[in-house]
Amino acid sequence: MTDMRAIRIEKVVVNIGVGESGEKLMKAQKVLDLVTRRKSVQTLSHRAVRDWGVRKNMPIGARVTLRGDEAEAFLKRALAIRDRRLPAYSFDPRGNFSFGVPDYTDFEGMKYDPEIGVFGMDVSVSLSRPGWRVARRAVKPRPIAAHHRIRREDGISFVKDRFGVEVVE
Repeated sequence: MTDMRAIRIEKVVVNIGVGESGEKLMKAQKVLDLVTRRKSVQTLSHRAVRDWGVRKNMPIGARVTLRGDEAEAFLKRALAIRDRRLPAYSFDPRGNFSFGVPDYTDFEGMKYDPEIGVFGMDVSVSLSRPGWRVARRAVKPRPIAAHHRIRREDGISFVKDRFGVEVVE
């Protein structure tokens, strides 16, 4: 495979949706900071939902974006929690995939803290090939050719080869 056809991890986004601001959100941010060893940012609601008591632009979650070697190291730790098994429906048509981690204490070295409680998280992985900047650049953006796009099967084979993950149908 040539260097331009090689698939790589563009980014890994780790998200905890709390649904409310305040102390619970601060605890979720603390969990993300501990697990990823990075500073988390708050996510805001896009619309108001009166039944849930959520207003527009209200902080309701936290996330961390990881790139490069840091992303790959975190992904290895997170997949180990899932016993290196992912369901096939976790993959989208562009090869990206997502999965959940039920409890932060499943990560190696994390202990349960009664002050924090139990928090699960979502892990979303975006895959890309070199040259995708062509579609995103400001001057003369161009579409990506069909043979250069990542398909679902490409994403599945990348994860199997790179991380030894078993994809369950």
